[in-house]
Amino acid sequence: MKIKTIRYNKEFLERFSKLPEEIKNKSLKTEFLLKENAFHPSLRLHKLHGKLAEYWSISVDQKYRIIFKPVGDGAILFISVGKHSIYG
Repeated sequence: MKIKTIRYNKEFLERFSKLPEEIKNKSLKTEFLLKENAFHPSLRLHKLHGKLAEYWSISVDQKYRIIFKPVGDGAILFISVGKHSIYG
């Protein structure tokens, strides 16, 4: 998976703005790493299942995740960010 562009939906931007500063900084580093090497082990990239089967997840740290989906031509859309409860 080669990522050229990352876009952000409204929910992602709203949730991101409410994160603690430390998690915001980690999220930005995670985004950079995703663009450099989507398969880096620390990202724990994986496709979701069930009602979220069109989405993928990466880890920001032990508690926080980013959910995204590919939108074509090397672009992805960040859907949400938060603790594991964002899956529900």
